[in-house]
Amino acid sequence: MRAYYSADRDKFYADTPDHILGELARGHHFALDLEQKRAWQQQINLLRVALDDEETFTVHFEFAIPRMGKRADAVLMVRGCVFVIEFKVGSDQYDRHAVEQVEDYALDLKNFHHGSHHLSIVPILVPTWVTESKPYQLELALDQVAKPLLIAVADLAQVIRLISRSHHNHVDATQWLSSGYRPTPTIIQAATHLYATHAVTDITRSDADAINLGRTQTVLNDVIDTCRAQGKKAVCFVTGVPGAGKTLAGLNIATQRSASRDDQHATFLSGNGPLVDVLREALARDYALRSKARKSDAHRNVHAFIQNIHHFRDEYVRDEGPPSDHIVIFDEAQRAWTRAQASKFMQTKRAVADFDMSEPEFLLGVMDRHPDWCAVVCLVGGGQEINVGEAGLSEWMAAIRDRFPDWQVHASAQIVQPDYDLNNDARAFIASGQVTLHDDLHLGVSMRSFRAETLSDFISHLLNGDAEAARTAHASLDHYPLVLTRDLNRAKQWLRDQARGSERFGLVASSGAHRLRPEGLHIKAGIDPPVWFLNDRSDVRSSFYLEEVATEFDVQGLELDWTAVCWDADLRYLSGWHGQTFKGTRWQSINDRFRRLYLKNAYRVILTRARQGMVIFVPHGDDADATRPRAFYDGTWDFLLRCGIPAL
Repeated sequence: MRAYYSADRDKFYADTPDHILGELARGHHFALDLEQKRAWQQQINLLRVALDDEETFTVHFEFAIPRMGKRADAVLMVRGCVFVIEFKVGSDQYDRHAVEQVEDYALDLKNFHHGSHHLSIVPILVPTWVTESKPYQLELALDQVAKPLLIAVADLAQVIRLISRSHHNHVDATQWLSSGYRPTPTIIQAATHLYATHAVTDITRSDADAINLGRTQTVLNDVIDTCRAQGKKAVCFVTGVPGAGKTLAGLNIATQRSASRDDQHATFLSGNGPLVDVLREALARDYALRSKARKSDAHRNVHAFIQNIHHFRDEYVRDEGPPSDHIVIFDEAQRAWTRAQASKFMQTKRAVADFDMSEPEFLLGVMDRHPDWCAVVCLVGGGQEINVGEAGLSEWMAAIRDRFPDWQVHASAQIVQPDYDLNNDARAFIASGQVTLHDDLHLGVSMRSFRAETLSDFISHLLNGDAEAARTAHASLDHYPLVLTRDLNRAKQWLRDQARGSERFGLVASSGAHRLRPEGLHIKAGIDPPVWFLNDRSDVRSSFYLEEVATEFDVQGLELDWTAVCWDADLRYLSGWHGQTFKGTRWQSINDRFRRLYLKNAYRVILTRARQGMVIFVPHGDDADATRPRAFYDGTWDFLLRCGIPAL
């Protein structure tokens, strides 16, 4: 239900408070405690008084905000103006977190609820024991979302009346309520919601503009069910642009199967350590809050759901039996190690003297130990290999061809594209007859940047050095703020000015950006990813403080609302992109084609982390410093301007 209780003026006053309370309790679906019942009673009575002089309105109690997995206390429409009201019953202060909460609800309606796109939305916080309102001058941003109003109970009626009188839009309340909701949650929000409810429908888009995740999951579920029914083994390759929802698709399969029969339990595996740490911490915090469990118990509870792929690998080097799960999902499968990298690591770090295979070959071999059936789902990001020894799809294809010819392969038709097929192996692999191609195994539209679904196209043109194509693509980013500056302090202030509610912002840079240190950015210092991504504005270690900078290794697979991309001379434009690595006291050219690719992909990652907008900071440099003369940076600055990005 969009709301537990909805009514126009006539119904709201015809229904008794006890009837309304009964409707709210019926929609609640949870054990109703006395505190919640009393809060609803007060809210009903306060709004009946506040709206007594209004001739027409519609009111919705417990209005769903699915992306956040929460419900607003009341959403009120008067003369085409939408009020989002959050009551804090028994509170005598305007708590900062409550202010953020009601502003988040308003922003969610504006960004994701189709009927609210062109309406004014006014968030109001009402602590019921506060006796004096804050000055309540209406301040609407460009998107027509107001700054939160902090209002005492006694002034609520007057505030609604004053603001609504200036609006005369005719809005069909029924159509508004039923209009489409197109949420694009962050991966942290999505994982938390999935883990809590085992339901993806409320948090995914199903509009015609986006490739429906449901179709991708239908293909995957059909393959898994067929394998189980017929005793077969299969691997599926799901491709997608950055932010298209590959990880969400994998998490959904894992949660669905974890709720079913034992032999269909699925484990989500990722070699991305920061992603695993952040998601585990987020799930544990949410689980502890919902279940009142101890944090240590919550961590144990979520541990089996998301695992580090390297821990899984090490476990089954020691244990030669089949794994407990028949279904595994490998996130960012393109980052699995080559034979040379895996063998070197296992022989030197794990003392496994006879280890001589690639990571894909070993992982598939572990699953092949099942005597009956198994299914492997590989989530593959295009142009996302960012470190030495990462294999792309080549090692997966080689392992299947050479060692597992009886396995079925279901793949996105996009695996032949250069971003996925680094060694040009895919066409021959497809021709073998072992592979079935599916268009629905490719997710082609970014849902991370809900303001700019074509952002990945723009970034690709930029990194390919095609300023004209980038400029054309930039023209379609009219709702995605993207600016340049050569002043880091100005970049930081821009982030603070853009973010509203609990929208998260932070500094990102490539791991090779060592000469940003004179600007106060210490790449080698590192961050604590769960703290940086999850802690609030009061924590100096959080992204909000703009003191610690995250690299591509920290942020791949995750996202923020707003970012400042700090661009160093490791990737500089001089009639084309040139990669450099800083060794000792000087820059050295990168000649190896794979290392050049990893560097470009590092910038692709950090340039695609922002959901709502970003500022790019390019230092001036200093001719007195041989490691950072102005010429190292001016070419990059000029090229980015040519790509259509305006200077602040």
